[in-house]
Amino acid sequence: EDFVARVKQISRNELCDVVYDGVGKTTFPGSLSCLKPRGLFVSFGNASGPVPPFSIAELNNHGSLFATRPKLNDYIGKRSELLEGADTLFAAVINGKLHVPINHAYALKDAAKAHIDLESRATTGASILKP
Repeated sequence: EDFVARVKQISRNELCDVVYDGVGKTTFPGSLSCLKPRGLFVSFGNASGPVPPFSIAELNNHGSLFATRPKLNDYIGKRSELLEGADTLFAAVINGKLHVPINHAYALKDAAKAHIDLESRATTGASILKP
């Protein structure tokens, strides 16, 4: 699917304030095209390989964009930051503001199958082991 065309369709050509890109190399150019002027491109994964080096002018060409490659330790470098983030996350789940769908649930005895499925990319979304 042409995800840029789909984003334009869904957003009625409004585009996005932020794009979170976990794929990397193959989706990078399209991800920039999905952003509004002054939008934020967040690269957090390399499923297709790392985003290649690019000219900083590329961000200007798409509307004065911002780009970041966050690293977890920079956001939760202290234990207090980790606890605050965890508290915020679990509160959002408990009060229903955030729903986390479980797409795959495995019995604990099937842990080896769960690993095989994860490694072969046979799963999507959250996968859990049930005791």
